[in-house]
Amino acid sequence: MILNERDERHEHVLNVVRQMMTAARTAPKGKGVDIIEVAAVTGDDIIRVSEELKSVFEENGFKFFLRDAENILSAEAIVLIGTKEQAQGLNCGHCGYNRCADRKEDVPCAINSIDVGIAIGSACATAADNRVDTRVMFSAGLAAQRLGILEGCRQVMAIPVSASSKNPFFDRKRKEQN
Repeated sequence: MILNERDERHEHVLNVVRQMMTAARTAPKGKGVDIIEVAAVTGDDIIRVSEELKSVFEENGFKFFLRDAENILSAEAIVLIGTKEQAQGLNCGHCGYNRCADRKEDVPCAINSIDVGIAIGSACATAADNRVDTRVMFSAGLAAQRLGILEGCRQVMAIPVSASSKNPFFDRKRKEQN
């Protein structure tokens, strides 16, 4: 039997994506409370996220949303990591309020944010261990959040994944628009 890397690459990337999702799930959480959500999108769902990035660009005019809309089309999959909102009751002050009870509704609990960051680090380390290319993108995460892919989550971040001869997410050049 002969296995050609080009024929096997996509399945390998999907297996790594599954490992990344597991790494995010098993990453340490503040107070041991797990309120993160993790999913991956492929195929037409990547196109949906790309189209939503274009909508965000139309609303705010920030050109990097347009650049990233094109860039994520090079991904074979995108891992999404977000968190539900839940104050951890530590009164730690990291959110800017002395007590959790004083925190305004739209201010995220800092522990939730930290949990997302640790999960992202764990997922990206897994990707690196498996020699696939990634980049953390808040922009694509925002688009996925607006689409409701991780239902009820905030602070959604996206990690596009690729296995190609050059990391398409490294020097993300935006094509000039007329």
